[in-house]
Amino acid sequence: MRGGTRGPESRAGGRNPGLTRSAQPWNRPRTPGVVAAQQRMHAGAWTLERRVMKIGIIGAGNIGGNLTRRLTALGHDVSVANSRGPETLAALAEETGATAVRAEEAARGAEVVVVTVPVKAVPNLPSGLLDGAAENVAVIDTGNYYPRERDGRIAGIEDEGSTESRWTERQIGHPVIKVFNGTFAQDILDRGRPAGDPDRQAVPVSGDDEAAKRVVRALIDELGFDTVDNGGIDDSWRQQPGTPVYGLRADVEGVRKALAEASPERPEGFRG
Repeated sequence: MRGGTRGPESRAGGRNPGLTRSAQPWNRPRTPGVVAAQQRMHAGAWTLERRVMKIGIIGAGNIGGNLTRRLTALGHDVSVANSRGPETLAALAEETGATAVRAEEAARGAEVVVVTVPVKAVPNLPSGLLDGAAENVAVIDTGNYYPRERDGRIAGIEDEGSTESRWTERQIGHPVIKVFNGTFAQDILDRGRPAGDPDRQAVPVSGDDEAAKRVVRALIDELGFDTVDNGGIDDSWRQQPGTPVYGLRADVEGVRKALAEASPERPEGFRG
C-alpha cells in the first residue's frame, strides 16, 4: 500500500459508527444512529477523565465523516461542514447528533477545528475561516498532496520545498497540527483501543504549537490511539505520502522506526 497513489483517507468510509464507550452522559438527543453507535461499542471499553469540547470539522469525506462519528460517540459537541452545504449532511447529522453547518460557521466557538479537505481545495476555504473560534484553537490538518491523481501541481509545495502542512498553514493563516493523514479511514472506527492494550496503534503528530499539540494528542488518546511526536511542521515530510510511516499500522516503536527511516526527497510517484 505504501508508495501507491491512493491515500488511506480514500479507503472505506464509515458505515460502522463509534467503537468506544464515553465516560460521560450523552449531551444530545439519542437519534437512532447514535443509539446504534452506542450499541456497537466495545464491551469493557475504557473510562477517561476528560471534558467535553466543541469541535468543528470542515470536510465530510471518509476521514471527516468517521471523525464525526467517533467524536460524537464520545460525547463531544461537533459541528460538521462540507463544500456543498449543510442540507447535504442531513443523514450524517441524524446518524450522529452532530450539527450540520456552513463551512464559515464550523469553527465558531470551537476549541479544535479539523481541516480535512483535498489539498487543492484549501485555498478555496472561506476567508476568516477561524473567525469566532475559541482563543488558542487547535487546528488539525489531515491533508495529503496527490499532484498526479487529484490536486494538480502546486508550486508552493513543489518549487519552494515547503511541507504540505506548512503550505496549508499559509493558506489558512494559522498553525496546524498534522495527524491522521496516513491513517486508513476505517481504522478510526475499528482500531481504537484502551491505553496499554498490546494491539493499540500509534500515529505520528507534527506541529509547532506545543500547547495545541498537547490538546490534539489528548484527543487522539481518547479516540484510542497512541501518538508519536514527530517534531514541528517542517519535519512533517516524514509522514507525507510515500514515506515508510504512511499507511503503517504499528505501535509506538514501529512508528518511531518508520519516521527515522524516511527520506526528505519526495517520491517520484508523488511529484507533480
